[in-house]
Amino acid sequence: MKLLTTLLCFLLCAPLLYGQEGFQFSTSKKKVVVPFQLVNNLIIIPIKVNGVELNFLLDTGVEETIIFSLDEKDELELYEIQKVKLKGLGDEAPTEGLKSSKNILTLPGLKSFNHEILIVLDEEFNFSSSLGIPVNGIIGSRFFMKNLIEIKYSRKKIVVYNPKRLQPEKVFSGYKSFPITIENAKPYLQSLVVVDSLAVDAKCLIDTGNSDPVWLFKGKSEAIDVPEKNYEDFLGRGFNGDIHGKRAKIRQVSVNGFDFKNPVGSFPDSISLLNVKMVKDRLGSVGGELLKRFNIIFDYQNKMVYLKKNHHFDEPFRYNISGVSIHHTGLQWVSEYTPLRTELNINSSDESNYSRTTSELKYRFQLKPLFEISNIRKNSLAEKAGLQVGDVIVSINNKSAYKYSLQEMNALLKADAGEHLSIKVKRKDKEIDFRFRLLELL
Repeated sequence: MKLLTTLLCFLLCAPLLYGQEGFQFSTSKKKVVVPFQLVNNLIIIPIKVNGVELNFLLDTGVEETIIFSLDEKDELELYEIQKVKLKGLGDEAPTEGLKSSKNILTLPGLKSFNHEILIVLDEEFNFSSSLGIPVNGIIGSRFFMKNLIEIKYSRKKIVVYNPKRLQPEKVFSGYKSFPITIENAKPYLQSLVVVDSLAVDAKCLIDTGNSDPVWLFKGKSEAIDVPEKNYEDFLGRGFNGDIHGKRAKIRQVSVNGFDFKNPVGSFPDSISLLNVKMVKDRLGSVGGELLKRFNIIFDYQNKMVYLKKNHHFDEPFRYNISGVSIHHTGLQWVSEYTPLRTELNINSSDESNYSRTTSELKYRFQLKPLFEISNIRKNSLAEKAGLQVGDVIVSINNKSAYKYSLQEMNALLKADAGEHLSIKVKRKDKEIDFRFRLLELL
């Protein structure tokens, strides 16, 4: 599975408009409930921009609101546009972009006025194919800055509380609180990290836009170095290109007394971090694979976060053993047939009736998703088996690929060591079968 990791940091080569207000209540209700989709540990919510509904990734790791994919959204109108340079994670130079102001963003019961939006012009910067659903942009701190936000990962709902009608004794019941810092409009917590044997009190970004459990920056502390048992991997894509690094199991991460044993840590390489301006003493990030194990309340105004365990808490930390990454590349026509049984009544000469049953096949053509291998990890099981980038997935474990969602398919690539994986692909009009046994890497 290609673990989609969005931006740990996003920077402009032009000043931002500070002091903008966040979302305001346009209803007298005590709260607004927003359902979301959870895909690869990432939260996707629908928001209307100037009246047009778009899908946004909710990302505490960025300050700005960003749009990067507007397929079939030609009707969207943006105001007061100017050119800017955009830079962030990745190994390439800053990219061209636009900045638009005086936009109105709305959710049922919520509205944000004079909302500034950044537009990424690079067509390759597109998360939709990696997530399997349309994603048009990212929304960051502007969503969190004004109201109390509760993310119920277990129920896939966000609750926004009206500050004028807040009932703290009910909202915080069962939650454990701890202080955070808000720096450059992003939340940071102190966590205990044990990589091999040395423990360090690590300042980490709380990053809902990162699908991994934890990122650590080697060289930032004597206690943080890549464990000997590791593997090179593609970690995701930032605004300035691909992000590479290493993955390895670390001994422990503790967040306010909640302990996690042997999570898989990601260690981005120095080239991918060149364009990132770090806040003082930051050593890493905690991401969606760890955060989804809680229901979380963010209180930016009082610099507090509240945590409560949910049913994901004790799930094992899995990783992509196979080394193959798959993305959604479009649609294909698929013919499916269903048997029809028809009963005929026939009159005989002796005026008695009898019936005869016949069977027929009815073909039905439908558009189904098309999946393709987007990345093969070097020296991985998939590479050794002979799979190649560009292979079209026909079936996995003898089940047609189009019958899976992309998330279900990615889960198969993170199966336990010892299991076998069967993949049939189409390569240059030829179907080829591959089968290999998954082996533990870490």
